[in-house]
Amino acid sequence: MSEIAVTPVCTRRDRRLFLTFPWRIYRRDPLWVPPLLTERARLIDPKRGKFFEDGYADLFIAWKDGKPVGTISCAEDRAATRARGYGECLIGFFECVEEYAVAEALFRQAETWARQHNLLSLHGTYNLDREEARGILIEGRDRPAAVYCGYNPPYYAEFFERYGFNKAGGDGLAYLIDLDPNRPELKRLRRLAEKVRARKHIRVRGANLNDMDGEIERIVELQNRSLAHMPDFTPYTRAAIEAMVLPMVSIVDPELVLFAEVDGKPAGWFPAIPNLNEVFIHLNGLRYPWDYLRLLYWGRYRPKSIAVKSVVVLPEYWDTGVSILLFDEMLTRAVAKGYQWADLSLTGEDNPDTWPLAHRLGAKIYKRYRFYRKATTG
Repeated sequence: MSEIAVTPVCTRRDRRLFLTFPWRIYRRDPLWVPPLLTERARLIDPKRGKFFEDGYADLFIAWKDGKPVGTISCAEDRAATRARGYGECLIGFFECVEEYAVAEALFRQAETWARQHNLLSLHGTYNLDREEARGILIEGRDRPAAVYCGYNPPYYAEFFERYGFNKAGGDGLAYLIDLDPNRPELKRLRRLAEKVRARKHIRVRGANLNDMDGEIERIVELQNRSLAHMPDFTPYTRAAIEAMVLPMVSIVDPELVLFAEVDGKPAGWFPAIPNLNEVFIHLNGLRYPWDYLRLLYWGRYRPKSIAVKSVVVLPEYWDTGVSILLFDEMLTRAVAKGYQWADLSLTGEDNPDTWPLAHRLGAKIYKRYRFYRKATTG
């Protein structure tokens, strides 16, 4: 049996190979959306990636018979370590051929790295970003993933579990909502929203892109206070929020990034962006110069869906109708702009606010992502 070697990414050539390795796994998979290589390069660059403002990471490639057969990243988020009181090795960019021995070699490397840095467990997957392509897809391979959501072969989950990883917290769920305004569920939502407006002093507004600094501060507070009750919640730093929000500024429609206010104070936020994966799936990650010709054509395409990337409401407003108004306003605006369906992702299966409201809207779970954890051995 050929030996599998795992080596660190050190050179420019190594980084290019690390970034382009997924093409070896998915090149014949019509549901895979190739990531934009320029964005992936930014994520792993210590000089540009937001993760590195308060974290560090190493990248590794697995080799067999002189050919690359897998990749993995190992990282520590120092802010999360401070918040929890102990450190974890965050694993990401996990890709490998359908051979368990390769996955085993990558996981062993991650455990070695974790022990070297006094980290107590492996946790993932996170691609040096709390929002981008997180988790392992375990259900929902009938359509491409929405923007910022990941995709992987079914054997990845089997490899994690075979190595001894356990499910960490609730699964991340992606909901699909049909935006046909004539559906009974949406008509019922409109009636509820009208009742809330009649008796509550709640204002819903779009984002103010001229006050990004203030909006980011509000988002930090809303995310941390609204999600603090979740199991294993790690507070968001400003850098983490900037990493999530700032890349969206150039593509966002501020009328679809909603804030709820009660007596002028932030109560919740509900951001949506065009589902650009409907475009990116045709661009080959802009891997080669000629791929930009594809961009000239597909850049004119208007996505038929929006992706809602967060639904947060402060706990003191959970039973006040704030969520109802945010959903109603979003659906009204999205329909008016011609969108046909909405992706709502990812929301925890144990989220007490999103789950019941999404089901009342007739939403269906169309993808499920799992997070894994394993104590460091030795």
